Amino acid sequence: MTCIVGIAREGVVYMGGDSCGSGYSWQLVGNPKVFINSGMFLIGCTTSFRMIDLLHYELKVPEQKVGQTDDCYMRTAFVKAVRECFKEHGWMHNDSGKNEGGNFLVGYKGRLYEVQDDFSVLNSPVEGMAVGSGEQSARGSLYTTRGEWDAHRRILQALEAAENVAVGVKGPFVQMEL
Repeated sequence: MTCIVGIAREGVVYMGGDSCGSGYSWQLVGNPKVFINSGMFLIGCTTSFRMIDLLHYELKVPEQKVGQTDDCYMRTAFVKAVRECFKEHGWMHNDSGKNEGGNFLVGYKGRLYEVQDDFSVLNSPVEGMAVGSGEQSARGSLYTTRGEWDAHRRILQALEAAENVAVGVKGPFVQMEL
């Protein structure tokens, strides 16, 4: 299910996603997979629509401490808030004593991060990042278009590449920036 694509450039994060819900079959859905939470976080999700709803409507993240780096904040306070939100609302998975959530991209203060299902937080490579079933083709597209300036066009091309090869990726595509 899904392809989410993000690019960070000059203090702005651009993100786009598809509109497909899939498993053994697929359907177009009206629930956005890319959204802004609290005016501070641009989030794009894969994994589950329940997880998307929790991150969109229930996630409350405390303010960043004075002197705390953005990377430290994302890897501590942000992840802690996500874990607590998932646990409180029954989304946290426990696999042999290891807690798992889901995979999503987050834009914060002009930087792009990937939160993995084990709550690891990765910094985006320069060319951008993608997650979901269309990740490989989208990342390939991001790499080959890395010299182009128009982030919206690059995201659209990456999503179209994913749609062309991944069964669970279908437009219409939604794009946002923060």
